[in-house]
Amino acid sequence: MEMTLLLNATYEPLRVVHWQKAINLLWQGKVEVLEVYDRDIRGVSISFKLPSVMRLLNMVKLRSNHHAVKFSRINIFTRDRYTCQYCYTRFRTEELTFDHVMPIAKGGKKTWENIVTACWRCNNRKSGRVPHEAGMKLLKEPVKPKWTPRLTLMIGIRHAPESWRDYLYWNVELDADS
Repeated sequence: MEMTLLLNATYEPLRVVHWQKAINLLWQGKVEVLEVYDRDIRGVSISFKLPSVMRLLNMVKLRSNHHAVKFSRINIFTRDRYTCQYCYTRFRTEELTFDHVMPIAKGGKKTWENIVTACWRCNNRKSGRVPHEAGMKLLKEPVKPKWTPRLTLMIGIRHAPESWRDYLYWNVELDADS
């Protein structure tokens, strides 16, 4: 079934929720429905249109870590542009692994600043040593990526429902013909 666009009280897009979550928020009195689909939701004694866009009645303040890039294997590869940080060669995902710059056995942590993309050959060559002990040099120091709001909003909305457009593209100039 369809998904529902959830807006903050200020009409800013927050997230996309499953239609069942949307119905739950509606029955709790936490949202107002702004747009609906042509599909009906039917219960034993009630029937109503499936919400397409809903706005929270109370403002939700987002935590700063809400905007942080998730720490994951694919995001490490993306940060490093699918390039081994030791031999400087670009690889396909299945040819890559990640490496702890400071090995865990030597006190290294699982953080953005200690994990880099490595090909299998370089990872085996470095083994449980720090790069200089293995005679290797990093392409660049690993850092936590910055979050970009526009990027998050634009990913996955290419085929968004027509009813969402007024709420997703509010910062884009309209054509003169519109």
